[in-house]
Amino acid sequence: MWCIGTLTGEYLANREDVLDVYAQPAEAGVVRLCFDERPCQLLDHVLTPIPPKPGATQKEHQEYVRKGVCNVLLAYDIDTGQRHLRVTTTKNKGDYAHFMDWLVQSHYPDAQKIKLVQDNYSTHTYGAFYEHLPVETARNLRHTLEFHYTPSTAPGSTWPKLNSPPFPASAWTSASARRNDSKRRPGRGKPNETRRPSRSTGPSRPKRPVIN
Repeated sequence: MWCIGTLTGEYLANREDVLDVYAQPAEAGVVRLCFDERPCQLLDHVLTPIPPKPGATQKEHQEYVRKGVCNVLLAYDIDTGQRHLRVTTTKNKGDYAHFMDWLVQSHYPDAQKIKLVQDNYSTHTYGAFYEHLPVETARNLRHTLEFHYTPSTAPGSTWPKLNSPPFPASAWTSASARRNDSKRRPGRGKPNETRRPSRSTGPSRPKRPVIN
């Protein structure tokens, strides 16, 4: 993916700031995180997949049904390689604020400073903390989290984008997309086989994204 556009002073300043964060050595008490969020389409099988067996992989039919959408929030620890992930049904300031509160309280309660690389999406602000969290909690997050915004025209510049597993969207939340087995129709090669419906429920299953 290429950046096509005018390289302004703001773009260059943000780019160098992010690169400086990436290049810094690890510091005691300082955490370096990259954050991003993305919508995912939830898909389910129409025909039950045929399980794998020796010499053969699992076989899935290309037809699928849509089961709605979700939003995946992911923080990547530059120094440890750990990923912290949560799934929500919406994408708003409240989801962002509660994710950051959970992230800091659950995984980095003793961090003196967290340098957070993220894009400048409208919900990624300190104000989101004050609008959706107690004032004292919002103040602590504002003092702990140090924002470093990526250039607005530089897609893929955060590690979560580069390190997202190349799975179909449904793989992120397969449990929530799974239907009761008793309601599924058996796949080919089984007794009581049922023909698939003539009406298509969607286009071909999305291909895995390729990240160069």
